[in-house]
Amino acid sequence: MIRRALLVLLICLFALPVFATGPSEEPAGEDTTALERTPDDPRLIEPGKLTVATGEPVYPPWMMNDDPASGEGFENAMVYALAAELGFAAEDVVWIRQTFDQGIAPGPKPYDFNLQQYSVTEARREFVDFSIVYYQPEKAVVALPESDFASARTFADLREARWGATIGTADLDYIENIIGVDDVAVFSEQVGTFQALLGGQIDATVISLPTALFATAVQVPEATIAAILPSDPADLGFGLVFAKDNPIVEWIDEGLAAIIADGVIADLTATWLIGDDSIPEIAE
Repeated sequence: MIRRALLVLLICLFALPVFATGPSEEPAGEDTTALERTPDDPRLIEPGKLTVATGEPVYPPWMMNDDPASGEGFENAMVYALAAELGFAAEDVVWIRQTFDQGIAPGPKPYDFNLQQYSVTEARREFVDFSIVYYQPEKAVVALPESDFASARTFADLREARWGATIGTADLDYIENIIGVDDVAVFSEQVGTFQALLGGQIDATVISLPTALFATAVQVPEATIAAILPSDPADLGFGLVFAKDNPIVEWIDEGLAAIIADGVIADLTATWLIGDDSIPEIAE
């Protein structure tokens, strides 16, 4: 009888904690949905700030004097216009620097979005999210004027050149996939590509036309724009880059669409990205 009583007592003791000491319900979290799509949006990296990444260094005419905060240049002026549209003061835009490859690598990002002339492609969408396209540049062949390829007028002519490009860029993809060159010299930075051109290591490179216009006027005046090339169907244009599944993309897209509709991008294009109708075009 004693043993049976002890067994019943033990069963009761083990059963009691299930009811008496079970986890209590956590109080419901604060509802912050009213703050979404405002500068205090809790989904931002730092609520109250718009944290924007760009290159190290940055290049004209996209940003001038390696100073994103100056607002001098196409892309940083666009960011400040976008920030104002979203309700941020200029002083609430925080700039950080990353390499080009870091921006399109998978994983978390220490910023709200990144811009450094990232071409929107389906291959990159596997790892990051993009905004709507804010600019679609033409491509340009840059070569030394005394080069045989400065007068190239067909893709067959271009395939005979020694090509170089910056790693990870749509320019490299263009040379390989559109022009059809297998052996392209690859450089870690755009300045390295230009130095290789000036040093005779390569005959030509492909870059966006606005970059080519500035580069041949200021950075490498010894070079010339040999031709404008047709667009790459796989390159949809430039977009802002976000970490995959970032919930603020739709909000940023609305602001970007608004400044495009207001003519801000057209005005910035006219100011910073002026073309030249005298440059020959290669169609095929």
